[in-house]
Amino acid sequence: MDDSSTHVNLAYEEDTTGANEKPSLSNKDEIQKNGYPQKKATDPNQNQLEQKEENEEDDKWLTYMEKKFQEIAGEDNEIDYEEFKQALQLKKSFFAERFFDLFDKDHSGTIELQELLEGLKMLLKGSNEEQLKFLFDVYDIDGSGSIEKDELEEVLRHCIEESNVQLTDDQLDALTDALFEKADADQSGAISFEELKNELLCHPDIASNLTISAASWLKVQDDKPKKKKFEWPRHLTWFYIKNNIRKVTFLIIYTIINIVLFVSSVIRYKDTNGFVMVARGCGMCLNFNCSLIVGLMLRKTLTWLRTSKAGDYLPVDQHILFHRMVGWMILFYSLLHTFSHLGNLGIVVKHYSSDPNDTTTKFAYWELVFKTSPGIGWIGGFAPLSGVILEAILIIMVICALPFVRRKGYFQVFYWTHFLYVFFFVLLFFHGPIFWCFILVPGVIFCIEKILNSEVVNKARYGNAYITEVNLLPSRVTHLVIDKPEGFKYHAGDYIFIRIPDIAKHEWHPFTVSSAPELDDYLWLHIRSAGHWTNKIYQHFKSYKMPKFRVSSSKFTDFSEMESGQRDFKKASARKKSIFNSGTRFTRTRVYIDGPYGTSARDVFNVDHVVLIASGIGVTPYASILQSIMYRHHASTVKCPKCTNTFYQDNHRLMSLKKVNFVWVNRDQNAFEWFINMLSELEHLQAVMNKFAENFLEMEMYMTSALKKGDVKAVGLQMALNLVHEQSDVDMLSGLKTRVNPGRPNWDELFKRLSKEKRGNVKVFFCGAPALAKSLKAKSAQYGFAFSKENF
Repeated sequence: MDDSSTHVNLAYEEDTTGANEKPSLSNKDEIQKNGYPQKKATDPNQNQLEQKEENEEDDKWLTYMEKKFQEIAGEDNEIDYEEFKQALQLKKSFFAERFFDLFDKDHSGTIELQELLEGLKMLLKGSNEEQLKFLFDVYDIDGSGSIEKDELEEVLRHCIEESNVQLTDDQLDALTDALFEKADADQSGAISFEELKNELLCHPDIASNLTISAASWLKVQDDKPKKKKFEWPRHLTWFYIKNNIRKVTFLIIYTIINIVLFVSSVIRYKDTNGFVMVARGCGMCLNFNCSLIVGLMLRKTLTWLRTSKAGDYLPVDQHILFHRMVGWMILFYSLLHTFSHLGNLGIVVKHYSSDPNDTTTKFAYWELVFKTSPGIGWIGGFAPLSGVILEAILIIMVICALPFVRRKGYFQVFYWTHFLYVFFFVLLFFHGPIFWCFILVPGVIFCIEKILNSEVVNKARYGNAYITEVNLLPSRVTHLVIDKPEGFKYHAGDYIFIRIPDIAKHEWHPFTVSSAPELDDYLWLHIRSAGHWTNKIYQHFKSYKMPKFRVSSSKFTDFSEMESGQRDFKKASARKKSIFNSGTRFTRTRVYIDGPYGTSARDVFNVDHVVLIASGIGVTPYASILQSIMYRHHASTVKCPKCTNTFYQDNHRLMSLKKVNFVWVNRDQNAFEWFINMLSELEHLQAVMNKFAENFLEMEMYMTSALKKGDVKAVGLQMALNLVHEQSDVDMLSGLKTRVNPGRPNWDELFKRLSKEKRGNVKVFFCGAPALAKSLKAKSAQYGFAFSKENF
C-alpha cells in the first residue's frame, strides 16, 4: 500500500465526496411496478436503520423550520416572499419564486404556517407521484395544466443559470426542441403530466435521485454545533499507521536518532549544570537536523532514489513536508540551545561576583555574548556571537517562509531571504566544532547538484531555450509552448523549474510538464494564475504585442490521421493548430530550464490497473501520461504486410497497463477547453483500443458548479442534454463524445466498480486539492488500492 498522502476519517463531508448521492440506474429493468425507479436491494436491516435516521433528521428539520417560521412571521403568523427567502436562506431566483407560488395555495401573496409545513412534508415524505407532480407544476408557469414550448424554454434558461453553464441562444433552442419533441408524444403542442412522467422514466439516473433532490436544496444547516464523540487523533490510529507505514517509519527513526543524540550528549556533560547539559544535547541534535534538511532538498538525488529499490522504503514524495518539519525542529532546538547557553552565562557571571579570590579576567554579561575576547568557542572565541547571528538568520528565514508571506504576493521576500542559508551554514562551521562531520556527505552532493543545475552547465548541455507560443486559456490559465532543448529527456509526469527574465529576473518556479516525452520538438506547461508570479505571466502575455514574425510549435499529433500500424509514429504528420486563436501569442521569449525532476507518477506504466484522478489544473501530469499512452499504443500497433489488417502487439517493454481510468473534476465548464485537443484524441484512442482490449481506457468528467442530475432546478436541463448527446454523440458542454456529468463523483460507486473489474493490482494517482486527496486516500485504503498523491 502506497503511503504518499495522508489518511482522513471516513466521515468526510458530502460536498467533497458525493458519497451521499443515490446510485444511478443504468436501465429501465429496475423500474418497479409503480413506474418509478428505486434503490437496488441491499441489507434490509441497514436500509431500515438508514430510513429511521433519515426520518429523524427530517422531523428535526421540520421542527426547526416551524420555529424559524414563527420567529419571522410575527403576530400575523404569515410570511411574504422576502421572509420566505430569509427563512430558507434562499437567493432571489426563478425557482424560489415558483416554490413560493406553489406553497401559497390560496394565492394571497403570503404563506401561512400550515401551508409551508404541508408543502415541505410533501417534498420530504410525499409519494413519487406527488413529488413529480410538484416538478410538473414548477414547469407549468401559467398553471394551465400543460407545459408549452415557451414555458419549457424559459425553465431551461433558468436551469442553465442555476447550473453555471454557458450556452448560446442557438444551443438553448436546440435543447428546447430536443426535449419538447421527445416529451410531446402525441404532438399536441404541449407536454402533459403523463408525458413528462414517461419522459422522466426514460432517464432513470435522473429519476432515481429526484425523490431526495426536490427538498434537499431547501434544507439549511443548524447553526448549533453538534456534539462529537471522543475520537483519537487520526495520526494515532492503527488505520493511519498501516496506511502510511513509510512515513511513520521515517518519523520513528528520526525521533529515535534525536533522542539518542540528545541523551548521549547529556550523559557526556553530566558533571556540569543543567543549562550546559540541555545546550549540548540540543547542539548535537542541531548538527543532525541541519544536515538532514539539506539532504531533503537534493532533488536530483531524490529523483534517482525514487527509481531505485530504496524508493520502495523511503517516503520520497513527502520530502518537502519533512523539510518543513525539520525546519521547525531546528528553530525549536536552536531557541532551547540559545536560552540554555544564556542561562549558563548567567551562572558564570554570578560566579565572578561571588568569588573575590578569583583573579582571572572578568567579563560583563553582554561581553560574554557579543565579544570574542572571552575566547569561547573553537575558532577565535566566535561561538557566542555567531550563535546570536545564526538565531537571527533562522528566525528571519522561518517567518518569511510562512504561507502568509509566500502566498500573499510576497514570494520574492521568501525567495531572497531563503538564500540566507548560505551564510547560515558558513557560520555553523565557525560555531559548531563537529558540524562538518554531519554535513560533509549531503553538503558535497548539494554542491554538485547546484553546479549541475547552474545556468552555465544547463546552457552547455541544452543550449538556449525559448517560449515560441503562448495560449491564454479560460480561467486564467497560461499555456506555454517551449522549444524542447536538444538532448533534454524526461518522463511522463515529471516537473521542471523555469525562470523567465521578462517576468522576474531571478525567480524559479516549478511546473509539471504537460506534453508527452515522446515528442521531440516542444514542451508544454499549463500555469494557473494563483499567485503574484503566475498572475504576472498571464498579464504579461495578455498585453504582449506580437512581433512581425510568426513561429508556431503547438503541434499535436492527430492520431486519427495516422496510418494504422505505422511503426515510426514520431515521424507522423503533425498539425499546427492553435487551441484558441483569439488567445494565442507568438513570441520568442527566453526561458531558463532546470530539471527534470521525478514524481510518483513515474510508477504509472508499472501498474496493471491505473486510476488517474485530477481536480482542476491538477490534470497537467496526467495530460503528459495520457499522451504518452497514445504514443506507446501506436508504437505497439503493427500492420500485416500481406493485408490491410492491423494488430495490437502486447509489448510489456513499453508498458504493462491493462486498464486506465481517467477522472477529471472541474469547477466550471471552460476548464475542459484546456486540453480539448488531447481529450478528443483520447476518445479516438478509446475507440481504437477497445477493438484490441475491451474497455482499456475509460474517461469520466465532472463539473462541480453544475447542479446534480436529480436537482429540481436541473432536471429539465439534464434531460435535454442527454437527448442531444444521444442524437449527435457530442456533449454540448464540452464538445466531446464523453458526457460531462454534473456535480461531484460518487466515489463509493466508482471504487466499487473498479474493485469488480479484476484487471490486476489497482493504484490510484491523484493531483489536486489536499482535502479531496485525504478522502480519496481513505477510500483507496478501504478498497485495498494503492494510492499516490502529487504535491500540488
